[in-house]
Amino acid sequence: MLRTNLSAVSEFIFIGFSTFPHLQLMFFLLFLLMYLFTLLGNLLIMTTIWAERGLHTPMYLFLCALSISEILYTFAIIPRMLADLLSAHRSIAFAACASQMFFSFTFGFTHSFLLTVMGYDRYVAICHPLHYNVLMSPRGCACLVAWSWAGGLVMGLVVTTAIFHLTFCGPNEIHHFACHMPPLLKLACGTNVPAVAKGVGLVCITALLGCCLLILLSYAAIVAAILRIPSAEGGHRAFSTCASHLTVVVVHYGFASVIYLKSKGPQSLEGDTLMDVAYTVLTPFLSPIIFSLRNKELRNTMKKTFLSRLYPEKI
Repeated sequence: MLRTNLSAVSEFIFIGFSTFPHLQLMFFLLFLLMYLFTLLGNLLIMTTIWAERGLHTPMYLFLCALSISEILYTFAIIPRMLADLLSAHRSIAFAACASQMFFSFTFGFTHSFLLTVMGYDRYVAICHPLHYNVLMSPRGCACLVAWSWAGGLVMGLVVTTAIFHLTFCGPNEIHHFACHMPPLLKLACGTNVPAVAKGVGLVCITALLGCCLLILLSYAAIVAAILRIPSAEGGHRAFSTCASHLTVVVVHYGFASVIYLKSKGPQSLEGDTLMDVAYTVLTPFLSPIIFSLRNKELRNTMKKTFLSRLYPEKI
């Protein structure tokens, strides 16, 4: 249980956008459009995959699970952020802040774990094609998805419990637009804060770097296997199935490294806010675009599925 009775603070106040008083309406419209596009793009991907039996393969089922985690991750942060952009009083209750942190970390790490699973799927498909149906059986795929969600849940519980077992004596102004870990740690008081900060940071960085390392190892083996393919066309066809996943991985971990591995020296509030917004809003916005444009089979199926319903006489 959260030790809310030991904290003098009963609510927090977000001041992440307070340095942009004249741009908040523009930010609201921009972020709202990007958020709606993110929802629409992921819903289109999920609908297409579930409607077309030809896409009921491990790669697309993992993509469907990824879209679900992305929708839930953005839902945990962006609606509240949009409301605060139009509000003069940007306070959030102690328990609500803890809930937001729990869900954002749960779905954020689930997203990372699913990207790792998708890398493993491509590794098996290209490096061990004869064993693919055995290694990627429906039961095996369900287990991989379940373990990804369970891992995200554990990470959310560990981080949230560790942070909100600290005592918050005041002040209560969070230099962010969400209940983010680093600014909350700056508000905590007590002799155990440095130890908790190092422990939680180590757990998060270990999990993220572990996922990144597994993906890199998968693609190292994939590249080695592709180089052994005698025909250039065959190698290109094999690697094209990985292009969308690899692009999303680069975007996801590229923005994450800027946010979590940046220098701990003096930073401007404006710079921190804009970088964190890029990771929270822009990365989910780009993901469905990348999967739709870089995956020819998915793109053609989406056109066929939705055009046949809009213009059945032309299909």
